[in-house]
Amino acid sequence: MQRVLPPAASSSLPLCGAALTREMEQRAAATLPPHTLMRRAGTAVARLALAVAPHAQRIWVYAGPGNNGGDGLDAAIHLRAAGKNVTVRLLGEEARLPADASDALARARAAGVAIASDAPALLEPGDLAIDALLGVGASRAPEGPLAAAIAELNALRCAVLAIDLPSGLHPGTGQRLGTDAVRAQHTLSLLSLKPGLFTALGRDHAGVVWLDDLGVEAPDPPDAWLLGSQVDKTPPRSHAQHKGSFGDVAVIGGAPGMNGAALLAARAAHAAGAGRVYVSMLDEHAPQHDLLRPELMFRAAWWKSAEAVLARSTVVCGCGGGTAVREALPRLLSAAGRLVLDADSLNTIANDATLQALLRARASRARFTVLTPHPLEAARLLGTDAREVQADRLAAAQQLAERFASVVLLKGSGSVIAVPGQPPCINPTGNAALATAGTGDVLAGWLGGGWAQRPESEELDAARNAAWSAAYRHGAAADRHGGTVLRAADLIELMSADR
Repeated sequence: MQRVLPPAASSSLPLCGAALTREMEQRAAATLPPHTLMRRAGTAVARLALAVAPHAQRIWVYAGPGNNGGDGLDAAIHLRAAGKNVTVRLLGEEARLPADASDALARARAAGVAIASDAPALLEPGDLAIDALLGVGASRAPEGPLAAAIAELNALRCAVLAIDLPSGLHPGTGQRLGTDAVRAQHTLSLLSLKPGLFTALGRDHAGVVWLDDLGVEAPDPPDAWLLGSQVDKTPPRSHAQHKGSFGDVAVIGGAPGMNGAALLAARAAHAAGAGRVYVSMLDEHAPQHDLLRPELMFRAAWWKSAEAVLARSTVVCGCGGGTAVREALPRLLSAAGRLVLDADSLNTIANDATLQALLRARASRARFTVLTPHPLEAARLLGTDAREVQADRLAAAQQLAERFASVVLLKGSGSVIAVPGQPPCINPTGNAALATAGTGDVLAGWLGGGWAQRPESEELDAARNAAWSAAYRHGAAADRHGGTVLRAADLIELMSADR
């Protein structure tokens, strides 16, 4: 068993949705004696319950009508053997329980575990409830007694440990199946980690996430990956390197009233380690210097530079770009070697079929692009709405990546990084302290600054790795911050602190 989050693991971990997890279970069960996996699961749940609530006077297990309920029943056997006062509230008809769960029920009764049908007496804060209502097989909104049980669990004063995933949460998307889902303090994911635990509403419902693979190997490839801290390892600099060794970044943005967005992106690119950073403001009346960071170099209409200059540069376009960014986009889409598109550049492209065609054509001409949309910007590019994007964030990010032959970093809780032809990745770091103006500009600028230094021979790998690293470090800075709000300019300094 391992604790997965928080903090994030060092290595990236495979994620498997419901269908792939069921395949894992079926293959393993075919080679093992009957009921083996459920008994391993029950042992794992009991071990974690004793670890997270060692002094609990009472433990109530809410057991549903399927094998998730069977896992809870098996855990209750071990908890009673450990001397705990444990009661199982069984929701479901005994005669209709699947074979594994029916076996667990019989063994629980034989072990003297109390089986109840009513709600528990008042549990104290030091007690524990175990959510074994619904597993990965749930695909529709909980109704009747199951919905009522979810509400009861959320009203308890004690901690809740969810088995596999919080009941009522979709295992693949992290959205609620109905109006509510269990809000657990701990979740023990069995066999595999589910993508829904880490994106959309998953983090709010899952609490601390643990994994026990029950001795079953993960499939290759998985449905997705959860990024580990190793993605943010920066290659050491040799003594003889110079600023020209670390690439040039140009930031195009800062329309009237939005100069700060371009400055934040440029400062972030410089802090990330780019050798030289140019700022090209789209506001002709904007100051042509940065008093805080005089290292930044300002160039009017930089996008009109010679094609050779554009081809060897990493360009971050759109931060505070407004409608003025439309003038620069055709040339940048055609000539820029490495291009990060953020904010208003994405909105402009979404409304222009010609620009979309130029974007799609870049990869075929060995020009590579990273898109950094938030859900509404992603929706505009896909011709849908933000609700649809959030309903399945992994699918939306992958669709964008395939449609525009680009690396996509879909921002939000559990940011998703998608690459054409590869399983998507979820970033495990970050929190709502980043929900403030300018943090997206910092992310785009840092991504550009990191990408400019990437020595990978495969440009797609360089773009992907830069997106992974920027997303991870961006969120990790917020996790270290620990406050409720993190201002964008302060974020840059936090991101720089542990280089």
